[in-house]
Amino acid sequence: MKEKKRVYEALVDGAMEGLVGDALYDFVRRRCPKASSKKIVRASLLALTDPHLKDRNILDVIYALAIKHRLDETTVEDEEEEDVDVSGR
Repeated sequence: MKEKKRVYEALVDGAMEGLVGDALYDFVRRRCPKASSKKIVRASLLALTDPHLKDRNILDVIYALAIKHRLDETTVEDEEEEDVDVSGR
């Protein structure tokens, strides 16, 4: 849960700085290098359900990022990498 919170915070911070799309995704990956696309999507969904986030622009940016990467082919690659990590432990 701690890692998801870090990804969530990076996501919200980047969106508050005005980053969108790939720039926001790259920002989150720089702050949380171990975050897979799948984890970023999960953190995005957490942000969308946060009652404290009320800025429509930030929510729209986070929503767009979640949708883009949920449907992105890299999500499949991330799942394969996570499967390897789990079996390698």
